[in-house]
Amino acid sequence: MSIWTRALDLETINANNQNTAVANLGIEFTEIGDDYIKGRMPVDSRTVQPFGILHGGSSVLLAETLGSIAANYCLRKAGQRAVGLEINANHLRAAASGWVTGTARPIHIGGSTQVWEIRIENDEGRPSCISRITMAVIDVREANA
Repeated sequence: MSIWTRALDLETINANNQNTAVANLGIEFTEIGDDYIKGRMPVDSRTVQPFGILHGGSSVLLAETLGSIAANYCLRKAGQRAVGLEINANHLRAAASGWVTGTARPIHIGGSTQVWEIRIENDEGRPSCISRITMAVIDVREANA
């Protein structure tokens, strides 16, 4: 059974992220399942730190992007938005080239908060980063106040 409460497709998600930090870092959404969403990011000059390995902040941006998009497609009521409340990340393994792929899965989908785990792996499928994001579910009018 699918967790998504709104129509969800890769083409729309990728198009909506044009002209954002997501597109500038080369992040692309690649797969949607009944209870997960995947995306990937290149390990290149846009995403590495001065030592030539993936910047931890780039991993966090990928994790927050995946968790945030996923959370907004699981909202229970019209007129709501899910916004980041807290994120953490454990950087487990360096990546110096290729791609990293993140998979976001829910831990908790509630009416006022959501918690998502994002597992980021290198091209060999080995974990590079494990992140958890907590999202606050707010009414859109609150966001504009």
